[in-house]
Amino acid sequence: MQLFEQAGVPYVLMGGLAVRAYGIPRPTYDVDFTVAVERSRLPGIYHAVQALGYTVPEQYASGWVDRVAGMPVVKIRLDLEDRGIDVDVFLAESTYQREVLRRRVQQEFEGRPVWFVSPEDLILMKLVAHRPRDLADVADVLFTQGQLDEAYLRRWAKELGVLEELERVLGE
Repeated sequence: MQLFEQAGVPYVLMGGLAVRAYGIPRPTYDVDFTVAVERSRLPGIYHAVQALGYTVPEQYASGWVDRVAGMPVVKIRLDLEDRGIDVDVFLAESTYQREVLRRRVQQEFEGRPVWFVSPEDLILMKLVAHRPRDLADVADVLFTQGQLDEAYLRRWAKELGVLEELERVLGE
């Protein structure tokens, strides 16, 4: 987060850490971001994270960009004494991902301000990922958040191809 802020790169924290902010906390072993950065700036980002002790897998360092749920992503890793932490960095290249950054919410996290995905966008991303853990996270966020922007949820769920699943979870 500090790296993105220092580089002037808009970011949003999502995934399991965002579930801690909006739902029922659960263990998570990776960190997920969406960032607004041009691909041409990735080598500079890689150099900066390596200076902080992270590693960049060779395929990403050589310019490859993966896709997860249709979204471009690169990965970095922080190796600690007893385990590693994977960091997935999604590149905000779609209209929806740019909207996610526009709607981000700043909250306190471990004593400092951090930009989080909105609860609505967290739900949408979890529905797109559609793993059992993600669907449990959606239920937790819906349970703890109460009033959400359902018009926004439905609009983007339709665009993302998860409207039927959204209607199912909202009806439960």
